[in-house]
Amino acid sequence: MRTYDFTPLYRSFVGFDRMANLIDSATQHASTGSSYPPYNVVQLSENAYRIELAVAGFSQADIEIESYENVLTVSGHRNKADNDEAEYLHRGIAERGFERRFQLADHVIVENADLQNGLLVISLKRELPEALKPRKIEINEPNLIQSKPSRKAKAA
Repeated sequence: MRTYDFTPLYRSFVGFDRMANLIDSATQHASTGSSYPPYNVVQLSENAYRIELAVAGFSQADIEIESYENVLTVSGHRNKADNDEAEYLHRGIAERGFERRFQLADHVIVENADLQNGLLVISLKRELPEALKPRKIEINEPNLIQSKPSRKAKAA
């Protein structure tokens, strides 16, 4: 198990303390060994992302997705009463409950979620407010002040 010290990042980057904290917390979460359910994070374009979770055996009613304050939480809970009638000789498909959290960047919203063939696909999109989008600023032409003739010139 490795731990990383991100303290030098705090000295090198001004205003990126939140990003360094996110990296630090992600590495701590990864070292805890929670790898169920397996997932992929895909970047489709500059502002479009997709999270894919392998949730075999879970139905749409068993899964809950919540987005709150830049944290996307996906949880699944199976009803054990569904499997009481069968006696399993080998149980290799994990049916335990889970909770997986994803830290979202600012202005990233969940567009939709689909469950098909045991794969939960969550589509994300970054929507920057108009005030945060880059805009071009035109440079004004200098104002030329017309000099007024002096009184001496008029008297002559």
